[in-house]
Amino acid sequence: MFEASKILAPMLDPRTVVFLGLLLGTILLWTRARRWGRALISLAMAVSLFFIFVPVGTWLMTGLEDRFPAAALPARVDGIVVLGGDFDTQLTLARGPTSTGGMGVPRLIAFADLARRYPEARLIFTGGSGRLLDPELKDAAGAVGILRALGVDPARIVFEDESRNTAENAAYSLRLAAPQPGQTWLLVTSAFHMPRSIGCFRRVGWTTIRPWPVGYMTVPGFEGMGGLYFDGGMGVLTYALHEWIGLIAYRLLDRTDAVFPGP
Repeated sequence: MFEASKILAPMLDPRTVVFLGLLLGTILLWTRARRWGRALISLAMAVSLFFIFVPVGTWLMTGLEDRFPAAALPARVDGIVVLGGDFDTQLTLARGPTSTGGMGVPRLIAFADLARRYPEARLIFTGGSGRLLDPELKDAAGAVGILRALGVDPARIVFEDESRNTAENAAYSLRLAAPQPGQTWLLVTSAFHMPRSIGCFRRVGWTTIRPWPVGYMTVPGFEGMGGLYFDGGMGVLTYALHEWIGLIAYRLLDRTDAVFPGP
């Protein structure tokens, strides 16, 4: 299933679909089927403009991000688990911890902040390689330098580097943490990814872990247009679609405890 998900993922990206439509349409322009080529190009452009100006991606993303509202920090925290996946591992390992790609490492920033607030808490970073062709590029290796730059001693952290997806993040983290009754653990991941993550942790039996959502991509009450740039609307839509499809697929595969896990 891991291999299949990685092969199919690009085809679920609306930007890829639009590009393929434009490509096929352009090819058809040079054949006897040029009428179909013009129609396909026109359709691809219409779809692009629709999703650039109509905030469908924002609507879908808001539903994910608002599912688990941010809560007040507890007085005591026994442990913190952070999920990898919000930085470009290949770029970080090649260029250093200040080169993390375009996502801005909100998970690791929040993790570092919580580590300072709770100096006695146990710390777990979970993230191996989600790559099909470069399995040696593991998030845990890239996270070491970033967290050190953020002021966290890597010696405090247990780095789990075998997980390839959210379900394995949950299973391997539970094994490492072995949480005891009455303990308070926080789960740090992107707000849009929190429903699926909590569902996975509950499914493996860790029902008491508390969500700590970070890295929001939407502004409450704002449904502005993406603007005249391709990624303005399509970029958010890509993340949202990936997550909604992931929620459905994970439930069908019995990796979460509900289709849309909530508080």
